Amino acid sequence: MRHRKSGVKLNRTSSHRKAMFRNMVTSLFKHDRIKTTDVKAKELRSWADHLVTLAKRGDLHARRQALSIIYEKDVVHKLFEQAPVRFAGVSGGYTRVVKLGYRAGDAAPVSIIELTGEAPAVEAADKTKKAEKDKSAAKEPAADKE
Repeated sequence: MRHRKSGVKLNRTSSHRKAMFRNMVTSLFKHDRIKTTDVKAKELRSWADHLVTLAKRGDLHARRQALSIIYEKDVVHKLFEQAPVRFAGVSGGYTRVVKLGYRAGDAAPVSIIELTGEAPAVEAADKTKKAEKDKSAAKEPAADKE
C-alpha cells in the first residue's frame, strides 16, 4: 500500500526524478511557463510552490536552500527579486496548470504550467535604464574623438 507516500515515481530512479524536476523548476522560473505532461506538471507545482515560499522568506538560508535546488544562480536571483513583490498578497497557489490536449507522438496528456500573478514592472524599468546607459556609453566615445 502507498498510504501517505507523497510524490510520484514516474517510472524513474530517484536520482533521475530529482534531476528532472530540478531542470524543470529552473526552466519554469527562467521562462515563467513550460509545456510538459499533466502528471509532471502536477508534481512540479509542489517544487515551485516550495521555492516561491523560500523566496518570499528571502533570508540567506532560504537563498542557499533554493540554490541547492535550482541550477542557475541568475534564476535564483531573479526569483528572490520578483517573488516577494509578485506573490505578496497570496499565501499559496503560485502556479497554474492548463491542459492543452494530447501529444501527437504517444497521446500523452500535455499541459502548460505557468506562474500566476503579474510579472513586476521592474524588468521594463531595468531594460530602459540599460538602454539609456548603452546609448550614453555609445555617445561618449564619439565625443572624445572630436
